[in-house]
Amino acid sequence: MQFKHPEILYFLFLLIIPILVHLFQLRRFKKEYFTNVRFLKEISIQTRKSSKIKKWLLLATRLLLLAFLIFAFAQPFFKAKDSKNSRNDMYLVLDNSFSMQAKGQKGPLLQRAIEDLLEHIPENQNFSLITNSETFWNTDIKSIRKELQHLKFSPLPFQLESAMAKIKSHQAPTNKDIVIITDAIGLQPKQLKSIDASWNTAFITPKAQQKNNVAIDSVFIAQTLDNFYEIGVKLSAYGDDVKNIPIALYNHDKLIAKTIIAMEGKEKTMNFTIPKEDFHGYFSITDNSLAYDNTFYFSISKPQKINVLSIGDADKSTFLSRIYTADEFNFSNFNLTSLDYNSIEKQDAIVLNELTDIPQALQTTLKTFAEKGGNVIFIPSSESSVSNSNSFLGNFGRILFQNLQNTEKLITKIAFNNPVFKTVFEKQVANFQYPKTQSNFGISTSNPAILSYEDQSIFLTSIQNPLSSVYVFAAELNKKNSNFQNSPLIVPTFYNMAQSIQKTGISAYTIGENNPILIDALLGKDEILSIQNKDEKFIPVQQILNSKVKLTCTDYPQQAGNFAIVKQEELLKNVSFNYNRTESNVNTDSENLLSDFTVKESIENYFDTLQTDRSDNNLWKWFVIFTLLFLLLEVLIQKLVK
Repeated sequence: MQFKHPEILYFLFLLIIPILVHLFQLRRFKKEYFTNVRFLKEISIQTRKSSKIKKWLLLATRLLLLAFLIFAFAQPFFKAKDSKNSRNDMYLVLDNSFSMQAKGQKGPLLQRAIEDLLEHIPENQNFSLITNSETFWNTDIKSIRKELQHLKFSPLPFQLESAMAKIKSHQAPTNKDIVIITDAIGLQPKQLKSIDASWNTAFITPKAQQKNNVAIDSVFIAQTLDNFYEIGVKLSAYGDDVKNIPIALYNHDKLIAKTIIAMEGKEKTMNFTIPKEDFHGYFSITDNSLAYDNTFYFSISKPQKINVLSIGDADKSTFLSRIYTADEFNFSNFNLTSLDYNSIEKQDAIVLNELTDIPQALQTTLKTFAEKGGNVIFIPSSESSVSNSNSFLGNFGRILFQNLQNTEKLITKIAFNNPVFKTVFEKQVANFQYPKTQSNFGISTSNPAILSYEDQSIFLTSIQNPLSSVYVFAAELNKKNSNFQNSPLIVPTFYNMAQSIQKTGISAYTIGENNPILIDALLGKDEILSIQNKDEKFIPVQQILNSKVKLTCTDYPQQAGNFAIVKQEELLKNVSFNYNRTESNVNTDSENLLSDFTVKESIENYFDTLQTDRSDNNLWKWFVIFTLLFLLLEVLIQKLVK
């Protein structure tokens, strides 16, 4: 036991006063008995004995009364179990991502967590609050009550390492108490490593009751017909008991098609046919779990002819003219000596067809061309030097040519999931007429192969960047060296490699992923592009690239939907944005993941424990109570004891 005011204990010396008084009252006096009162001698002796007992009882009660009163003023206490952390700075990390839409026992997880914070955080508790979208430093519950009550869901997934980085940057001389309120959906073990081991960290993990969820995973063009697109929509099911799901397709909020998808497994793909024209709509499903992943917005622009330029001998480019036909492409071929460099920036794809040497000027021009969204297809020449090829390819990424190998090889493996072949085959083909090459260059790269030889070496690979791709063959494709031109693979391979993601395909971006958007536009000195719909408008980061503009949207927009890219009042292109789907699986077990951390049942439980462990056990009230009891006892002794 300790005392807050130990100096008051010196007053215990006052206890000697009632002792002296008592001793004075017990002094013996010589008594003389007269004859007329001698008969009272027996009664007097009995009364004297009773009086001594009363005086000793009064002395004991007065001593204890005074002692307990002095102890009460000295304020005795037992020291708190966790007193060393009583002055820690507190940080609350609140997950307001879309997975917190799920319903728990007392309602939606995020709303319930906010109510618990408002109800159970002490009003005098100072803390900092970090959410996915907002940060409040050094505040209290009264100051941010309104902000908490109106906190919206964030389009960004919960990023624990981002919150920990903010806390680390907020320098403080004291230790830290970290309370992380999250359902742990999407939380990875590597993210937990961002938590400083010296912090007192506790997790509160509210649980969703409904573990089943269905999400629209993606939308893609499954097949392009003469007058129609065949659109594929992929659904992912999480949980064990997923039933039939109604799905609807809308274009400009107008219902186009509606049906029911029977979820027979964890994934299901269904195709819809739409006219081959501008499409600005969305797919929508209905389930009883998370709502944010039930809608997928997408836009398709009316097809435009793709400009393809082949650089090389005309007789070696005949097979390209048969693939890049006039109904879909503007194809042209030039020898290196007659090439107009100014025409390159107008192209969507450039084919370098067996050039013996690539001049430095052309290398620089093609590097800029790829950065602006153009695809490059490189077919080597057996007469070119390895150093010249490596110098050219080094402009785009890490890929190295090795010496020419004069060995016949069969091309036997197809990467069916690669974008070049993803929509070509209805199912994976094991047996087909294998094309071959008589000689090839070895390729060293970490990039995956699109087509491979029978010895697993690379025949075709690619270097990807956000706006374009650079495709690299390992061998010549002329008929003397290879029969690849006669293979069924030749058409889909070159057709899909030339496709411009800005002119064809589906425009559907993920909020929070910095995928750039390339727009054909000429801007004046003070002109800017904006992205808008009826609910939201923002100005993205933009970079002018001659006749094109590169847009970067970072964390905007705030809400998923269909948008228009606008130059003043002129519509340039329709685009769509969707929420990240990484938190669609609510059937996640966080117990093993957080086994090394303190996990509390609720916010109330956390603060109760904190109060108990860090508050001194004050005893002065008990001493006051005992003082009053002894005072009452003295009164009773005075009245009842004779």
